[in-house]
Formats: sequence, C-alpha cells, structure tokens
Amino acid sequence: MQRKKYAATAGTDRGAGDRRRGAVVAALMLSMALAALDSTIVSTAVPQIVGELGGFSVFSWLFSGYLLAVTVTLPLYGKLSDTLGRKPVLIAGSVLFLVGSLLCASAWNMGALIAFRVIQGLGGGAIQGTVQTLAADLYPLKERPKIQAKLSTVWATSSVLGPALGGLLASYAGWRWIFLINLPVGAVALLLVVRHLHEPPRERGPRPRVDWAGALAVFAAGGVLLTWLVQGGVAWVWDSSTSIALLCTGIALIGVVVAVERRAAEPILPGWVWRRRTIAAVNLALGAMGLLMVAPTTFLPTYAQSVLGLSPTAAGFVLSVMTLSWPVSAALSQHVYRRIGFRSTAALGMTAALGLLIAFPLLPFPGAVWQPTLLSLLLGAALGLFQLPLIIGVQSSVGWAERGTATASILFYRQIGQTVGAAVFGAVANGVISARLGSGTDLDSVARDPGADGVRRAVDAAVDSVYIGAACAAALALLVLLLLAPRRFPVLDPVAEEAGEQQSSPAQLPQRQRSPRAQEEPRRTD
Repeated sequence: MQRKKYAATAGTDRGAGDRRRGAVVAALMLSMALAALDSTIVSTAVPQIVGELGGFSVFSWLFSGYLLAVTVTLPLYGKLSDTLGRKPVLIAGSVLFLVGSLLCASAWNMGALIAFRVIQGLGGGAIQGTVQTLAADLYPLKERPKIQAKLSTVWATSSVLGPALGGLLASYAGWRWIFLINLPVGAVALLLVVRHLHEPPRERGPRPRVDWAGALAVFAAGGVLLTWLVQGGVAWVWDSSTSIALLCTGIALIGVVVAVERRAAEPILPGWVWRRRTIAAVNLALGAMGLLMVAPTTFLPTYAQSVLGLSPTAAGFVLSVMTLSWPVSAALSQHVYRRIGFRSTAALGMTAALGLLIAFPLLPFPGAVWQPTLLSLLLGAALGLFQLPLIIGVQSSVGWAERGTATASILFYRQIGQTVGAAVFGAVANGVISARLGSGTDLDSVARDPGADGVRRAVDAAVDSVYIGAACAAALALLVLLLLAPRRFPVLDPVAEEAGEQQSSPAQLPQRQRSPRAQEEPRRTD
C-alpha cells in the first residue's frame, strides 16, 4: 500500500528518518502559518493601505479575493497531489504564493493589489490542502491527533496573530512589508521541503482525470456571487438591474457546477461527502465557524482603532489574545472528547462562543479596552474546544483511501464559510456605515478621518451588526451539531485501519472490527 511505503521511507534509519520527518514537519508548520497569516494580516493595515491607494468601498476584496482563490483550488490541488505527488504540488504552490506576495508589495492601486492577492490565494490553496494530506501520510493513526492539534494550533494562532503583526508592520515599517516578510519565511520552508521530503515511488496506473471544467465553473460561480454580495448596497442598490443580473447569473452558474460535477469522472466536489451524515454535518458546522471567524479577525481590529482609538499595534493585541487560549483549549480538548464524545465537546465549545458573540454588541460606547480583549480571550478557548474534535472525528471515520478527500472537504467548506463571511459582513458593514453617515458619503473619507465622533459611532454600529451576524452563524453551527451530527461518531478500528484491512465506510465494517469504544473515539495513544 502507498501508505506503508511512505511510512517506511520516512522511518528508514530510525535516527535519520526522525530528523528528516522533523524537518518536513517544521516546513509544513511554516507553510501553514504563512497561508493562514495572510488571510488576516491585512486587516489592521487597511487604513494605511486605503490612505495610499484609495478604494475603501472595495477593500473587503483584499480578504474575499484571497479566500475565494484558496477555497476554489483546495479540492483541485487535492486531485493534483494524488496524480503528481505531494511534493511537486507543495513546491509549485509555495512558489506561486511567494510570487504573489512580491507582486502585492509592488501594487500601485487597489485594483492591482486585489488581483495580486488572488494570485497569492492560488498558491495558498496548494499549501493548505497539501500540508494536511502530508501530515496524514507521515503519521500513523495513533499519532495523528497530535500532529493535527499542532497544525490546528498553527492555523488558529497565525490567523489571530495576523492583525497584530499587520498593525506592527504598518506602524513601523510600512504596509508593503506585510507581504515582503513572507519571502524569507517561505524560502526557508521551501528549502526544507526540497531537501528533506522524499516521496516513495508511485505505483504505475491510469492517471486520474483532473476536473478542470468543474474548477472553472466553481470559480466563476463564486466570483459572480461574491461580487453581488460585496458591492450590493454600496456600488448599486440591492434591487437594481445590475444586482439582479449578477444574482441570476450566479444562480445559473451554480446549476452549471451541479451539471458538470455530475458528469465528471473525477469530480472535485464528490457527492459522497454529503451522503455520509458525519462528514456532511461537520462540513456545515465548520463552514459556519469559518463565517463567524470573520467578525473578530477582520472587524475587531478596525473597531479597536476607530472606536477605542488604539494604535494599529494595540488594536492587533486586542485580537491576538485569542492565541493564548485557542492552543491551550485545543490541546486539552482530547481529554474532554474522550469522555463525552466528539459531538458533545464541539457543542459545548460552540455554545460558549454563541454567548460571547451575543455579549459583544452589549458593550458600552466607547467602552474600556479590557472588555473586548476579555471576550476575545474567551472566544479563542471556545473555538479551540469546537474545531479540533470535529477534525479528528471525521479523519477517524474514514479509511486511508478516503482520508485525503474527507480532509479536503473539511478545509473546503471551512474556507467557503470564511469567503462568504468576508463578502457578507463586508457588505453589512459598508451598508450600516453608509446608512449612518448618509447615502452620499464618500467611504474613502471614513478612512481619512476615523476619529470623528460620527464615524466612530457608525463603525461601532457596523461592527455590532457584524457580531450579531456571527452569533447567527454560531447558532447555525450548534443546530447542525445537535440535529444532523450523529451522537456517536463512527470510528474505524485503529488496528484494522493501520493494517490496511478496511478502507470502506465505517458502516460497512464487520462488527468484529469495531470495538464499542472505537465507535465513539480513537483508541488512546498515551
């Protein structure tokens, strides 16, 4: 089996193999950090970027353009890594990401910067998907929760630290260094991959077909619908002919996606992930989490600067305290889900997150700095308790032959949530600010005069509205877990899975291959 060959390659000459695997893991964590960092690092530098380039009315495309490119390409890169191998796909994606970073640093207007962010996202999709797949290739099932906890912590920490680092660079070095800093870090990760990642020889066989038509259809549908969401209520009114035309075009393109994917020999969006209750429920729940994460990562730093009057660096700190609680909560979650199960642990975390998101709009105006900081700290703990049990639960419910697709599905729908959230909440914020300041207000003037009392109150109302929307997303995630997810996740027997005896659905396993405890959680590895 390919899995065993890969493990043997990584472990030949025990000491050298461990050192080589350690170098590869370091490269994976650096690569994951870069891809996650760039989804949020721009947020605290928006005032500086808009002040130099203009384009406040479309600045949310700096986030949604990047996330759209990452989202659409995730399943495509998964297919390419199965066809060409993990290493060439990771190298190509890393190079593309670094080229996009260099181009972003040289942008001359907002349109160019948005276009270059899309190029960055095309590389980021390869990094995110391939890193998760390689983690499963390198580690056996009993060690996989530990490596996934590390990667989840890197993703969460980098996403949350992004605004703080962005504010620091924008204040002391200039916003272009937000992108230039990727170059040395990415070069180190690339060098480690080239030197230390050695894939086993691939078995000869028919090359799987790549669903290029499906990828193009998904990209087109997402781009049209995001344009409708981002610009609706800002560049045109919602019931205008332009808005209606874009909506109808987007719906028609969704129909094209469905038709293309049904006929594709190797669809990038396989239907079986939705026919299995566990995976479908986790996809929806993590999609809702991706949506709600846009509220703190994108809008909390703006709130801290415009409403509380903090510097970009201090504004980033208000959010970055999530990095203190998220990793700790994620690391400790295994002790909780081993006792009460994957679904109950995740539901507990999301219930806490829902209460914290509802509490934010109740903060006084302008309020004290410690109030949103405390909410941010507690929110990190709640989301750490929510995310990791669901990822481990899904990866443990499928065999090796399906784990790559299942993992890509989780990442894809989480990114869908982030992409839609960036578009929807950007439209909500722009709409509220326009309504508060008057329909004839030049939104670029908001960035140039953030200290005016009217602007501060408008931003406060806009961010409150965004947090209410995030609370709705949290409620949706909780309902999905309680109504759709099975109370006990079906988990493959670890011994049978590692031996390669079963690669089918857990429901198809003979009863002798499933221990009662394994139906709920992985076997203890300590």
